[in-house]
Amino acid sequence: MIDPFGRKVSYLRVSVTDRCDLRCVYCMAEDMHFLPKADILSLEELERLCGAFVRQGVRKLRLTGGEPLVRRNIMSLITNLGRLVKSGDLDELTLTTNATQLAKYAEGLAAAGVRRLNVSLDSLDAAKFEAITRWGKLDQVLEGIMAAKAAGLAVKINTVALKGGNEDEHEHLVEWCGSHGFDLTFIETMPMGDIHSDRTEQYLPLSLVRSRLEQRFSLSDIDYRTGGPARYVRVAETGGRIGFITPMTHNFCETCNRVRVTCTGTLYMCLGQEDAADLRTPLRASEGDQLLEAAIAEAIARKPKGHDFIIDRDAHPAVGRHMSVTGG
Repeated sequence: MIDPFGRKVSYLRVSVTDRCDLRCVYCMAEDMHFLPKADILSLEELERLCGAFVRQGVRKLRLTGGEPLVRRNIMSLITNLGRLVKSGDLDELTLTTNATQLAKYAEGLAAAGVRRLNVSLDSLDAAKFEAITRWGKLDQVLEGIMAAKAAGLAVKINTVALKGGNEDEHEHLVEWCGSHGFDLTFIETMPMGDIHSDRTEQYLPLSLVRSRLEQRFSLSDIDYRTGGPARYVRVAETGGRIGFITPMTHNFCETCNRVRVTCTGTLYMCLGQEDAADLRTPLRASEGDQLLEAAIAEAIARKPKGHDFIIDRDAHPAVGRHMSVTGG
């Protein structure tokens, strides 16, 4: 699949649910209203949809949410998709998770063919973690992360840089990740969805984060890539890697190889644009996939050049949907 700007689309992120067992302050409102179950694709429909994308050239598949591991019977979908990795039809199957359920699922994920996880973790302080997630328990998350490590899964920690929220912990996070062999990626907060607060009070540019880290660590740019938008550096003191995802201060769209499908079967060609394609209707209109594959091709032909994110005190969210709806 080639978009109008010559970029090969080979990476699909699929949200399997909009529900989550946390309410992170930069992601959700506290009183979220979730989609009715009738609107959500079944696990069998999600598998069929993923298969259609794989046949059209997707080589990397990431399952997201909400929190994917709260979806009932999710391991059946993961096991079936893992067979595409084992057959060579898919290069990689990964998950983004908050790790609350990882202690239960880590061994099963490894057995299914998952080799790598992204774990959202914004603080190593229990009280601060609970404040950021609104009710999360840090011990439960750390137990899940260590279960993933014990199962042989490579773990990358994703940390949203929050002004006044966790900026005093960034050095500690670098050291902690280095000690456990985890990569660490810092992410700028993005203007998606109404969170009932002012995002300018959260926003911390990663240029500032990096300059502060360089006062303590020796960072050198490297060419390492995972298929996503992060740009990586090596930390001489720990031997680990730090990634920086900068949708606000440095638009990374020129190399975008990704599209996202929501749990309702809506395809978003760009995280930061509202244009979308309905895949649920063609998916359910026929037992064959001809209509579905035609809808995918038509949508890829509309993939935009980039997003228009801006954080301003007087600005509305760049897009109205929450990140939990689109998938991380």
